[in-house]
Amino acid sequence: MANQARNASQGGWFARERTVAKPGFNRWMVPPAALCVHLCIGEVYAFSVFNKPIATLLASDPAQVDQLIADVGWIFSIAILFLGLAAAFGGAWVEKVGPRMTMATAAALFGGGFIVSALGVAWGQLWLVYFGYGVLGGCGLGLGYISPVKTLMSWFPDRPGMATGMAIMGFGGGAFIASPLSVRLMSLFGTPAAGDTPAVPGVAGAFVVLGIVYFIYMMVGALIVRVPAKGWLPAGYVPPKQSKGLITTANVHVDEALKTRQFWLLWGVLFLNVTAGIGVLGQASLMSQEMFPGLITAAAASGFVGLLSLFNMGGRFFWATTSDYIGRKNTYMIFFLLGIILYALVPTTGQMGSIVLFVLFYGIILSMYGGGFATIPAYLKDVFGNQYVGAIHGRLLTAWSAAGIVGPVLVNYIRQYQINSGVPKADAYTVTMYIMAGLLAIGFVLNFMMSPVDERHHMEAEPEPSRA
Repeated sequence: MANQARNASQGGWFARERTVAKPGFNRWMVPPAALCVHLCIGEVYAFSVFNKPIATLLASDPAQVDQLIADVGWIFSIAILFLGLAAAFGGAWVEKVGPRMTMATAAALFGGGFIVSALGVAWGQLWLVYFGYGVLGGCGLGLGYISPVKTLMSWFPDRPGMATGMAIMGFGGGAFIASPLSVRLMSLFGTPAAGDTPAVPGVAGAFVVLGIVYFIYMMVGALIVRVPAKGWLPAGYVPPKQSKGLITTANVHVDEALKTRQFWLLWGVLFLNVTAGIGVLGQASLMSQEMFPGLITAAAASGFVGLLSLFNMGGRFFWATTSDYIGRKNTYMIFFLLGIILYALVPTTGQMGSIVLFVLFYGIILSMYGGGFATIPAYLKDVFGNQYVGAIHGRLLTAWSAAGIVGPVLVNYIRQYQINSGVPKADAYTVTMYIMAGLLAIGFVLNFMMSPVDERHHMEAEPEPSRA
């Protein structure tokens, strides 16, 4: 108790000890705290609405815009890269300092990243946007992403899939708010067209407002969040006594987990699932306009991105909750098999000119993309136990970092190569979709190979926690 009091006094309001819930605390108060953070950092999925406006501002000649779009696309990739790195290297720190300190740090980095990026746009310095949104904002993304996951699984040991679905669904839904808001802010701070002078989008002003608003809301989440007292269990819940299938009652240390084949199989599973989804998601706005020229305007494309975010968000909760009943391995089997079919069919929807099928297929694809993120923490808990699941999850998110580079690069540069080769923009994504379907086939094989961790990797059993 003396150590706790000393730690609390040293950490002040941010100390982990000050977030321990008192008896009678309602665990359903914690999901809103997670949503405050994840709805904000989920803005990254709407960043594609800034790609063309930023390229337009940086281009000295309108003919350069298409080429610059590929360079601007690296902002998203860098952010995802640093998301994974921050999650991997910050996982142990998060376990130590608790969710409140982590959320507050994430708010400062993510909000501050927007302010730095606003300066980069205003000064015409793309590298400063890379640093602001990509590096600083990316670190905020990573810390904000993992901060509530372990906490919610601790509050809901009886339904870990549903818990991670609640924690992560906000990340998928952030674009639903951010996409139309960003377009509106760029219009508000921009200069309208006048005669032969084209409109100038107000990207810098939009970045400043978003940075301030997101910082405030993420700090609200930091204020609300609580962690359960040591040994707490929900009333009526009896922890399993024996391992069953992939679900273990033992624990594997985070460092030991990296020595197992199961960790690297799951790393590959997440990498391939994310690579397939993140590339098309990062260019969703532009892709829809180019595959259906004249039918989908920039404003409609923004609405399309927002709609995809709803599928992304809903899929996280639906698939993660479903995994509590059918198992994590079976859930991923569905992701890969159905994903192969849908990715292969997407080019056909463009050739048919069917916007309805295009939107439907992409909606399902994005639901499974989001579902993969929401299901993986519970998958890790099943395989490696609960004690170090937060830190192991952080390490595994390096797969997201790698996918954040590979996915957008495949889409951006294959698109540009196709266009340079004379392929119409409407058909420039066909090869990419077939490549993505092939990646999902490899992911299916890796997931099929999953088996329980060998007992030699297990930690010594600890005394059972007492029931509340």
